[in-house]
Amino acid sequence: MSKTRANPASLKLPFICALLLLSAACARPSYETGGLDQERVTRAVQIATELRASGQKVWCVPFARNASGIEIRGNAGTWWHQADDEGYARSRQPDVGAVMAFSAGRQLPMGHIAVVSKVLSEREILVDHANWAPSQVSLGMYVRDVSERNDWTKVRLESQPDALGSVYTVDGFIRKRAG
Repeated sequence: MSKTRANPASLKLPFICALLLLSAACARPSYETGGLDQERVTRAVQIATELRASGQKVWCVPFARNASGIEIRGNAGTWWHQADDEGYARSRQPDVGAVMAFSAGRQLPMGHIAVVSKVLSEREILVDHANWAPSQVSLGMYVRDVSERNDWTKVRLESQPDALGSVYTVDGFIRKRAG
């Protein structure tokens, strides 16, 4: 009785296909749907750096306005309501380039805003913003939706490596005007 052995070369293709299928199943889908103008972000960082070097405070509002192109004025806590009056689209879902509006309240008396720089999943994003750490710009800060209804009304930010901070209330996301 003779034994037949499979040719090792003939096993390579099925093995490679199986490996590709397994790795595709583990990959995170990309949920990015908008755009972030990197030149705007670079300029916003440059302006903040110049302000700080001259001894001036770096605030979240001018940084977000410069980085996103959304032209709203006033404290961050007023942006959500102003956006509607100014004709900007508002949403409960993040898009790259949208401004995340944190609610004004006990934790953030004047509110806070940040620009969505990347959407990682349905419940995870990265943001660019200023003055989370006093008078500093933070780029690519991890944010997780922790709301019970998965609607981005409650979030936690990674303020320190591998540690999520307090829960913050969010009004929603403000999008740039089309065109």
